[in-house]
This record gives sequence, C-alpha cells and structure tokens, in this order.
Amino acid sequence: MKAKAIKILIIEDDPNIAELISMYMEKLGYESIIAADGEEGLTLFFDRTPDCIILDLMLPKMDGWDVCKTIRLEDSKVPILMLTGKGQSHDIVNGLGLGADDYIVKPFDPNELSARVKAALRRTVLSEEYNGKIILDNVTINMAEFRVYVNEEEVVLAPREMEILHYFACHPNQVLSRQQLLDKVWGYDFEGDPRTLDVHIKRIRDKLGQHGAKWSVTTIRGVGYRFEGKVKDRV
Repeated sequence: MKAKAIKILIIEDDPNIAELISMYMEKLGYESIIAADGEEGLTLFFDRTPDCIILDLMLPKMDGWDVCKTIRLEDSKVPILMLTGKGQSHDIVNGLGLGADDYIVKPFDPNELSARVKAALRRTVLSEEYNGKIILDNVTINMAEFRVYVNEEEVVLAPREMEILHYFACHPNQVLSRQQLLDKVWGYDFEGDPRTLDVHIKRIRDKLGQHGAKWSVTTIRGVGYRFEGKVKDRV
C-alpha cells in the first residue's frame, strides 16, 4: 500500500494548528482531511474512512470526548490520538477510558506528533506480520482480523488494548517492565502520564474478566507486569 493512500482525519477548530498538523502529515506522505468541529469530524469519519484520527478535546458543536465515544460505539478500531490543551490527568484518563489510543498535550512538538501517528499506524503492520491465532485456554487472539474471543464470543478491545494483550500473549509468564511495554507497544520513547499503561491494562482486565477469561495479569510492584496464562496453540 502506498503511503499517500493513508488518510489522517484532523479534527481541530484552530485553523493554524490544523494546517500545521496537515503539513507534517503530508511530509510523511499521508493524505490530510481537516474538520473544524466535532459534528463535521464525525461526518468526515463516516464519509472518508480515515486510517487514523487526530482529535482535539475542546471543539465546537460536539466535544472530543463525545466524538471518540460515538466512533467507538460504531465498533471502529481506527487509532485515535487526542489533543488536549489542559494537560490534566483526569482529562487524559477519561479520553483513554473512552477508547482513545494515545494523547499529546498542547503546545506540542510536531515531530513528536508525527512519531506518535506513525506508532499508531503500526497496528496495520502488526496485523499483517502476525497473521495467525494465539489460543490461551478459552481466549483466542486473532491478529489477522484484529479480534479477540472468549469462549468463542467476541470481546471488543480498543486498538492499543489489543496490542498490549497480544504482546502479553507472546511473552507468557514473563515479567515485563513498564518501560518495555511502553516502548514495544507505543513504539517511541514515552514521556507522558505513567498511568496511561495502567488505564489500558485495567480496561483489558475488566473486559475479558466480564466474559470469564482464564488468564491474569499480575502487577509486580516497582517493576511492571506478568501475564499468567498457558498458550495452547498457535494457528
């Protein structure tokens, strides 16, 4: 697939910031689509099917939280990177809780934003590289379809949650440091809120736990996490 075929939807009401982001996305060879408010952003999401969304939180007509929530209710797994000018932890946690994959605080370095967008787009690469299934007792992780099943019932995970679970499943019963998980899953030197990883892992635990998944993630204080489960098969 040619890089220029990748579409980035930028939902940002400040025209100067939107144009700056667009310029950097086009430097990467991506096609930029700009929306000036939340409602227009949703319309373009449905019309243009972007590969990644850069979403401001403070938007006219519909804020970024509602936009993110609506997109996830459509069962879309498109990567969403939130922009926030507040930099407050509860805003970030709320955004991640609604299914955003990442966030960046304004003012931001455009080069860092570009790196994070490329990291978000690694999801496509992962699904092509790991085109089989990992079966853990009653849990099946299908990276070709980017889906996870418990007792043959699909459990909907956000893209970043899926990548974390997959990485855990590839390293069963090993202690993985927090930095190792951030570097491998996010794909860059992570310097954001350290609770980002905790929020994603808590949501994975909650979602799979509600369906009776036979596995667990143990927190190793001061180190990181250990995924405890038995890999039955790789198909």
